[in-house]
Amino acid sequence: MQDERSVSVSVATDPGAASPALAAAALAPPPAARRRGVLLVAMAATFMAMMDSYIVNVAVPSLRSDLDASVSAVEMTVGGYILVYGLFLVTGGRLGDIVGHKRMFLAGLGLFTAASLACGSAPGMGSLIAFRCVQGLSAALFFPQILSVIQTTFEGARRERALALFGVTIGLAAITGQLIGGVLVRADLFGWGWRPIFLVNVPLGLVVIAGAAATMPGVAAGRRARPRLDVPGVGLLTLALLLLSFPLAEGRTADWPWWCFALMGLSVPFFAVFGLWERKLAADGGQPLVAPGLLRLRGYRSGNAVFLAFFASNAGLFFVLAVQLQSGLGYSALQAGLLFAPLAVAFTTVSLVVPRVAARLGLHALTAGYGLNALGYLLLLLTSLAAGDDLTGPLLIPALVVIGVGQGLGVSPLLGAALADVPPQEAGSAAGVLETVGQFGMSLGIALVGLLYFSTLDAASSPHAYAHAFTVTLVLNLLLSLLALAFVPPLRKAAAGPTGS
Repeated sequence: MQDERSVSVSVATDPGAASPALAAAALAPPPAARRRGVLLVAMAATFMAMMDSYIVNVAVPSLRSDLDASVSAVEMTVGGYILVYGLFLVTGGRLGDIVGHKRMFLAGLGLFTAASLACGSAPGMGSLIAFRCVQGLSAALFFPQILSVIQTTFEGARRERALALFGVTIGLAAITGQLIGGVLVRADLFGWGWRPIFLVNVPLGLVVIAGAAATMPGVAAGRRARPRLDVPGVGLLTLALLLLSFPLAEGRTADWPWWCFALMGLSVPFFAVFGLWERKLAADGGQPLVAPGLLRLRGYRSGNAVFLAFFASNAGLFFVLAVQLQSGLGYSALQAGLLFAPLAVAFTTVSLVVPRVAARLGLHALTAGYGLNALGYLLLLLTSLAAGDDLTGPLLIPALVVIGVGQGLGVSPLLGAALADVPPQEAGSAAGVLETVGQFGMSLGIALVGLLYFSTLDAASSPHAYAHAFTVTLVLNLLLSLLALAFVPPLRKAAAGPTGS
């Protein structure tokens, strides 16, 4: 197989790695047809990775009845994927910088496809949770390569359009994941119940692997230094993220014992040691897992802050809304999934016209997007307060549409603004950090919103108790959406500057 290490990375890590002629050939833009193929493959893989963070939500009742599983065990099928995925995103991104984005993309996607088959064939909850963790690991290997490939394959307006499509795909996968899950569970294909929600990845994964092998660019490298991975950095960061994320994933199920807070507190010194190690390694001429200079880019810092707050509010809403619709209002998995369709349609429609809107509004599109997103959460809260115990799914649709419009305006420009000043040789690790922050935001949002919802609900199961718990929880969702909006002005200011730093 042709070695696919990008010349931008080779030149950065070993100035003598490739000849000038080879470097010039590598930097030449690929033909238009090949670029379209790369983009199609990248978006299909993006959809698969993000969809699997959400698709299991509506299958919870089916999983419990079929496998006689506890609530905590079923929740680990969701949390295990998100936890492992978030732990290794930065490492996966850095491995792509070192050994080649195409190689890591193919390896990760191959493992993801095999793990999906194993999940769909799992005989019990223990094996299903284990295979879901493997899914999360494999997604962490291939997903950061997508942004890296976009950064190194496209330039100028083409890159902006590719990033916009990437944002559209992320949002669409998050929104439609529960809809697709509801349709597959309701269809009960071949009498397999919940299993098709995982098996659907197998044919799709094989097609994407074949497409990536044929279209993703690979550059033959010349003489170069042996690739190196910052193994101590990997260990420190993974341990710090585990100490922070595991209590968030398991705290509510375990009724928040003291050790949850102790572990989260213990993560702080490990993050500090990780930062000190990375700075020392960079000063000594080594290859840190995360370049310390990335965090000096104001646009990148602000983009991460928006990512954190946005994904916390978004994941929190999707989690509690799925529970409320099925447990509180008695909707089926399909009916619950269909309630997300108006949001998905609004998001997709607006996302497709974002380039034209951004041409007129510039970076003010970010402010408009996250402002409308917060307005949608406010409308959800007011609707719930006004309806009280008579709340129904259709009453929520207008507010969900406003949220979809806001997210359609905000998500796509966010990626471009956050990554505008990231050097190509750091694209993998920068993408990994950004996605890790998003995944941590999801875990944080689900933990906080779930804690508030179920503690308010307590042991009561009446319609009034569910309606009250949902209303109280929407206050927190609104605050998180306002926090995302608050970080937009510094991001916009940094991205509009000459360097963003």
